[in-house]
Amino acid sequence: MMRAALLVLAAVFAAHAADFDTLIRNARIIDGTGNPWFRADIGIRSGKITAVGDLSGKNADRVIDAVGRVVTPGFIDVHTHIEGFQARVPRGDNYLLDGVTTAVTGNCGGSALPLATWFETLEKTGIGLNVASLAGHNSVRSQVMGTANRLATPEEIAKMEALVDQAMRDGAVGFSTGLIYIPGTYSNSDEVVALAKVAGRYNGVYASHMRDEGEKVLDAINEAVRAGREGGARVQLSHFKIDNRNLWGASTKSLALVEKYRQEGVDVVVDQYPYNRSSTNLGITLPSWALADGRDAVRERLNSPETRKRIADEMTAKLKELGQPDYSYATVATFRPDPSYEGKTISEINVLKGRDKTIANEIETILEITAAGGAQMVYHSMGDEDVDRIMRYPNTAIASDGGVREFGQGMPHPRSYGTNARVLAEYVRNRKVLTLEDAIRRMTSLPARTFAFRDRGQVREGFAADLLIFDPAKVEDKATFQQPHAYTEGFDWVLVNGVVMVEDGKLTEAHGGQVLRHRKTE
Repeated sequence: MMRAALLVLAAVFAAHAADFDTLIRNARIIDGTGNPWFRADIGIRSGKITAVGDLSGKNADRVIDAVGRVVTPGFIDVHTHIEGFQARVPRGDNYLLDGVTTAVTGNCGGSALPLATWFETLEKTGIGLNVASLAGHNSVRSQVMGTANRLATPEEIAKMEALVDQAMRDGAVGFSTGLIYIPGTYSNSDEVVALAKVAGRYNGVYASHMRDEGEKVLDAINEAVRAGREGGARVQLSHFKIDNRNLWGASTKSLALVEKYRQEGVDVVVDQYPYNRSSTNLGITLPSWALADGRDAVRERLNSPETRKRIADEMTAKLKELGQPDYSYATVATFRPDPSYEGKTISEINVLKGRDKTIANEIETILEITAAGGAQMVYHSMGDEDVDRIMRYPNTAIASDGGVREFGQGMPHPRSYGTNARVLAEYVRNRKVLTLEDAIRRMTSLPARTFAFRDRGQVREGFAADLLIFDPAKVEDKATFQQPHAYTEGFDWVLVNGVVMVEDGKLTEAHGGQVLRHRKTE
């Protein structure tokens, strides 16, 4: 009798149990592959997409009506700098509201080390986004040899190889370089190849902020491709651009070289943010040799009249090489010693200091800011013609090159808030540079295949339920260079591993993100 009663109760429970945790009905699905949209329902259970099709006879604990909207995979941002975000904004608010469900960090040669410790911290904190990381060359080199301006010895390269190997075993998705930054800029190609080989053994990516993005961009592409080809790694060329005013239009040649390598069988792709201004530190305006060996050495050089003049002379020559008439193209984003500088150009700050508007005086202003600790900058260095051409290239992924932002702090580049919405609003809806389906592909399945996220980037049964629900006619980026702290509007629902992170356009208090550890078998 007892057994029969239990069977009856089990049958009753099964009859009333929901088929899914979440059911999305009436969806117009853009699946991430670039194919045309189709209509279907989506069933989600335990963080996975378990059914796609006509689910009219099914039920769920939660039903979302997507009528009048599209459903797409969550966006995968392959180029971010979010180290340390868990202590400030662990949900990653600005990214979630822009449709990002997975962020790849550790770019431009800078990453957390050891990665295992950082990953554990993220998991203990609880995060809103999925996070993957590259192993950064500059971080590795700094641990082994500081900021020394010299080639590494064989023993030092062996130590760096061991650090990259450990990072890969900890779950890094690959190896990154930032070859305009110290100390990576002091390395040669052989060093980069040696370290890329370590990532290649684990089926990792080689992601490069190349050594040059202007006059010597073709040489830089050749160097990056060599590292990937000899290292056995896929190649991701970061924030692809032409940053020299004298060379605007030269993306025809740089893209042709990338495509030539692809035709030869090299797996090389690029990423791009949809703006004509970049953002990085003020130090790139100085010759790299002046920044070696630590802050005390930098101060000593700046305090030497002879060395200071040499630095200024090289900065003057570089400004001319870039085709810039003065430093009005360089705007301070963050300067902690004096926040009143934020949002002003170097030219404007120079005048505020009571100096005549000359290049020599503007260089003095830069050197003073450098001596005070440096600043984060925004540089108007790109032409719209190149931005559009690179956007049209089929193997260009969309990436922000941004970070998780504390709302209202500093004057950052608006790309941290509005990259994906800007693509959909400006380049798809307004200017029709891309179709909607192709734009979604560049944000989802293209980055997923490059970084070996085998179960993300598509609306497909068995894949992670990283999903967006939105009306493409209403998505708008609100962040501007003048008012950068403004969240994107229009992404109505954002699900990360099936957890609702944005509901009716509002952030929830959930933490659905996971650490995505790469494994050699992937």
